[in-house]
Order: sequence, then structure tokens, then C-alpha cells
Amino acid sequence: MPDCNSRAFSLGLRVYYEDTDASGVVYHANYFRYCERARTEWLEARGVNHRLLAQSDGLVFTLADTSMRFIYPARLDDRLDVTARVVEQGRVRLVFGQEIWCADRLLIKAEFTVACVNIRDFKPRRIPSGLLPAGLSKEIE
Repeated sequence: MPDCNSRAFSLGLRVYYEDTDASGVVYHANYFRYCERARTEWLEARGVNHRLLAQSDGLVFTLADTSMRFIYPARLDDRLDVTARVVEQGRVRLVFGQEIWCADRLLIKAEFTVACVNIRDFKPRRIPSGLLPAGLSKEIE
């Protein structure tokens, strides 16, 4: 099982034809999808499934804020490594630092803030303690 606390979780992906635009590079919205997949797999590596969390605890994660810096494009058949690492934590939010790499080249640098909310009313709820990474010094509300 990957160490989800101290170093970045990494997900390998391949760029398919359907991911590219008319210029032959990955369409910008797909980078957001890649990052979402890595965060989902980070959660799964911690033994938590989105669907089961919603069914058993009535909790879901929703995107609260994001920023993404596009450095280099990914192209058809590139093999990508998409990382996800919690860089800040609070009672109801996690901030993920994410990067997308192709070989030794950094393509994308991003930050995503996700909030834990009640599935019925979307009001903030405390993140289950088993999901919070230990040892982060910077806490947010």
C-alpha cells in the first residue's frame, strides 16, 4: 500500500486519442480528470471508496477551489504519472498538491481544495479521522 502521508501518491496513466484535441495534445479539461482520478485512487489506497462513504456515512467530497499551471503539453501515447499529496488539512477540508509528469518533465502543477459535506444538504461535515494524514503542520478551517 502506498504511503499516503509523507510522499506523493502516484497514478500511472496513458494518453489516448480521445484525450487529445485538434492540435494533437491533451485537451485542457482532461488534466482535471487525471487529477481527480489520482485523488480517488489516493482515497482507495487508504481503504475508502467514494460510493461506500456516501452510503454508509452520508459523506461526499466536493471541489471547493482549484488552480492549475500548464507548463508543457502531454501528447498521444504519453505515459503520465499523476501525483496527489495532502499539503494542508482541516476539519472539513483537504488541500492536495498535484503534479503531472511525463518521464522527467513536469507538465502540470495544481492545487485542489476538497470539502467533506453531507450528501443530503451539502453542509460541511468533519472528515472521518482515518482519512486525515498525520503530521501536517499547517491546518486550515
